[in-house]
Amino acid sequence: MYNTQLETFLTVADLGSFNKAAEALYISAPAVTKQINLLEGSLGLQLFVRTHRGLTLTEAGKSLYKDSKYIIQYCKESVERAKKAMQEKDRVIRIGTSPMTPAQPLVAAWNQVQERVPDLKLQLIPFINSQENAREILKNLGSNIDVVAGIFDDIMLKLRQCAGLELSRQPICCAVAAGHRLAKKDKLTMQDLHGENFLMMHRGWSNYVDELRDDIWKNHPQIHVVDFDIYSVDVFNRCENGNDVLMVVENWKDVHPLLKFIPVDWDYAIPFGILYSQEPSDLVRQFLKAFKK
Repeated sequence: MYNTQLETFLTVADLGSFNKAAEALYISAPAVTKQINLLEGSLGLQLFVRTHRGLTLTEAGKSLYKDSKYIIQYCKESVERAKKAMQEKDRVIRIGTSPMTPAQPLVAAWNQVQERVPDLKLQLIPFINSQENAREILKNLGSNIDVVAGIFDDIMLKLRQCAGLELSRQPICCAVAAGHRLAKKDKLTMQDLHGENFLMMHRGWSNYVDELRDDIWKNHPQIHVVDFDIYSVDVFNRCENGNDVLMVVENWKDVHPLLKFIPVDWDYAIPFGILYSQEPSDLVRQFLKAFKK
């Protein structure tokens, strides 16, 4: 869409060095120099003043620097618009999937959705559920991924700058290793958790989880609550290896095969549904409408 020499030019201008730009771009310094020389030659402009102290932009370079940022951003946005146009034409819904946000609950209802929107197609987009990935993907729903299935509440939706369609309430339950003393039970009580390390998402992540946390703090201080920052496979491994108890929901039962999920005799649950952009496309609106029905 645009001359890639422009990106090299921007990197050199930002870092003020061919060598540093080469490291940042994972190419050799002579390759960077060659690209800049070719760009200057094709434009008939001197973009940098080269001295033993480093590089500085000429007036022409400064002007091109400002315009290049706009050109590259415009081209990237143009590609995104083209992708969306193709998506609308092919009527494809892209569902993000990760161990913590499995697409299976949506896939299970896909036949019913297609009865209402027969020409709709499904594409699964896997992603890694790291803290940074989760933040960026949910904030940018509609770009590369249209929807994600997961648990949420108003706090999370506001924090991640997305919207949610609630489909059900997932009971909060516990996961333990196969060799844990509680693994033989089919249902737990609060008293069963006394003396245990109970792994929970930190306060402020969800109002629903904080209600359970407050109940434990006030009425069951014998339960040792241990905070963590984000649900990931590492947390499930920590539960299995450390012989701790992990707060989970039923939809995650396939994340770790060595853990047993056990319901608890309490009324705590959390909304589960579809996460989507605050400004969804017409196609996503049709998809959501079909799920509502």
